[in-house]
Amino acid sequence: MRVLLLEDHAALREMIGDHLAQGGFAVDAFGRGDEAIAAAAVASYDAIILDLGLPDVDGMEVLTTLRARAEGALPAVIVTARDAIDDRVRGLNAGADDYLVKPFALVELEARLRAVLRRPGPRTEAVYACGGLTFDAASRLATVSETVLDLSRRESALLEELLRARGRVVIKDVLEERLYGFDQAVTHNALEAAVSRLRRRLAEAGAGVRIETKRGIGYRLVAEGPQ
Repeated sequence: MRVLLLEDHAALREMIGDHLAQGGFAVDAFGRGDEAIAAAAVASYDAIILDLGLPDVDGMEVLTTLRARAEGALPAVIVTARDAIDDRVRGLNAGADDYLVKPFALVELEARLRAVLRRPGPRTEAVYACGGLTFDAASRLATVSETVLDLSRRESALLEELLRARGRVVIKDVLEERLYGFDQAVTHNALEAAVSRLRRRLAEAGAGVRIETKRGIGYRLVAEGPQ
C-alpha cells in the first residue's frame, strides 16, 4: 500500500517513513503542504498521515483539499502537537479518521493506520486467500498449510496487491506505483525481478497458486487447477 506522509520535522518524517517501510508500505514523505497536494495530483494513495503545523499552509487545509479530490474515501491520520479538544474536533470534522498527539510510539501510529485502512470502504479485507495460500494484511504474514513463507517486504507488498485483484490482471505501471515511492529508483527490470522471486517462493512452498505474466500488460495471481 502507498501512503502520503506530510510532516515538517525532518528527523521525525524520516523515522516515520523508515518504520512504515519496514511494515511493507511505500511511503512518499514531504515537509510542505504544497508538495503533498502536488504529489496527490499525480499519484494514488491508500492513506495520508499529516501534521497540522506546516511551514506554508495549515495541515487542515491540505486535508480538506485532498479529501475533496479523492475518488472514494481517503483514510487520514493526523499526528500533531495540538492536543486541545477543539483542534481534535476540527480535524475529525475535516475528514480525519484518527488523531494522534505527539509524542507517540511509531508502533501505535502503524497500528492506527492499519485500523483505519480496515474500516468500511474499498479496502476492508484483512485476510486474503487463494489456492493453499493465506495472507494476513495486518501481520504481513503469508502462510501455506500453517507454514510461514519467508518473504521480503517488497515480495510481501507485491503478493498483497496481486491477492487483492485475485484473478484480474494488475497493470505493470500500477504495480510499480503501488510498490515504489517517488524517492525510490525503479530500474527497468526491478518489478520483473520481484515477480520472479515471489513466483519461485510460492512454487517452493507448494502454495497452489501461480503468477501469470500478461506480456506488455501486467500480472495476475490465480489458483492452480481447473478454473
